[in-house]
Amino acid sequence: MDVVVIETPQLGDRSYLIHDGSVALVIDAQRDTDRIEDAARRAGVRITHVAETHVHNDYLTGGLILARTHGAKYLVNAEDSVAFERDPIADGQTVQIGGLSLRAVATPGHTHTHLSYIVTTPEGEQAVFSGGSLLYGSVGRTDLLGPADTVGLTRDQYASVRRLADEAGPRAGLFPTHGFGSFCSAGPSTGAGSSTIGEQLATNHALTDPDPEHFLAELMASLSAFPSYYAHMAPINLTGPGPADLSLPEPMDAGELAARLSNGEWVVDLRRRMAFASSHLRGSVSFEYGSGSSFSSYLGWVLPWGEKLTLVGSRDDLKNAVRDLSRIGIDGPDAAVGTEPDALAPGAPVASYPRAGWAAVVHEKPANEPVLDVRRTDEFAASHLAGAVNVPLHELLARLGELPAGKIWVHCATGYRAGVAASLLQRAGRDVVQIDARFRDAGPAGVALHKPSPH
Repeated sequence: MDVVVIETPQLGDRSYLIHDGSVALVIDAQRDTDRIEDAARRAGVRITHVAETHVHNDYLTGGLILARTHGAKYLVNAEDSVAFERDPIADGQTVQIGGLSLRAVATPGHTHTHLSYIVTTPEGEQAVFSGGSLLYGSVGRTDLLGPADTVGLTRDQYASVRRLADEAGPRAGLFPTHGFGSFCSAGPSTGAGSSTIGEQLATNHALTDPDPEHFLAELMASLSAFPSYYAHMAPINLTGPGPADLSLPEPMDAGELAARLSNGEWVVDLRRRMAFASSHLRGSVSFEYGSGSSFSSYLGWVLPWGEKLTLVGSRDDLKNAVRDLSRIGIDGPDAAVGTEPDALAPGAPVASYPRAGWAAVVHEKPANEPVLDVRRTDEFAASHLAGAVNVPLHELLARLGELPAGKIWVHCATGYRAGVAASLLQRAGRDVVQIDARFRDAGPAGVALHKPSPH
């Protein structure tokens, strides 16, 4: 059995191509299926089965279109009320895929109808594909279906991962979909690249904690905000997403771009945040594009869903951004190719704002100028600048009216979210300084911090 990992670091997820040298199974395909098809071609195998561990909340599946393209059987939980034809599969059911045997194991917790799959070779080698159930160091989050379901799903998750570990055995390899930076994970995920059931039995708090109520309290205390665009993913996945259009749109001319800025439309600049701060088209916003960044997660979380979007940047960044956005259902953005604001829309107003480090906060910031912390509330509660105001980035547009008057200094954990926030503040007419520095360096630089008292 060969397991080919298809990474999507932008969303913190993995898809898998599992084959016996002749035929292949795909589990939890992302919408841009060309990467999976390339992997199958390189391996010289034919895709005969496609499976979903659950109805995904953080991305649009490519499973349906992949199954239709290849005439493959599409394995989806029989209990999921989908609007398309599939091969329903249920707990305990076994499917033969060439020389491999797949067995479905009900693992409710991340969702009510979550399945994991144990794949076994004739020699007895096993691999567990656990989706959003058992992760490296922790489990998938249990609050995506709403507060009324969270406690019950958390109890289910505790029982499910223990059943899965018992049924697979310690020597089985473990291959989760989430847990690599995804907002779908919860608790102390390790960030490891590989693991086994045996390793998790020794280290994963869901398997080592003997008290289910303690686990419940610990996991629920770790749950933090998740992207608002998640609300749109499951309904589309239940109806069946169409194929992704990964083509770069025809470049927009300067006059149209200037008009969109003048009309207050959303124009997203993909350049590095340093370049944006130095010079950008007034009214545009900064969502720095970088390989492996959370660009699409934050854009889908922060900007109003469904509004017209224009991307500005280099051809390579635009091409990659179109792919990333297609995974969360943002299709067909317009684009203007270029990295020089003056050339992109000659005559349109150009703006800038200062960037600063922690030394400037200590030695140059006037005492009456507030600091805005745009990290999540759980990050802020753990430690923050004394006197800072906390408005998480994903709430900023709705809460602009709550911010104190005057020039605002804005920071986050690494500088990325602060770059987005600074651009949104300037677009709203505020005077802003972007603190482009890591929060972990604030204390050593002499910034006064507030931390909760130890219990």
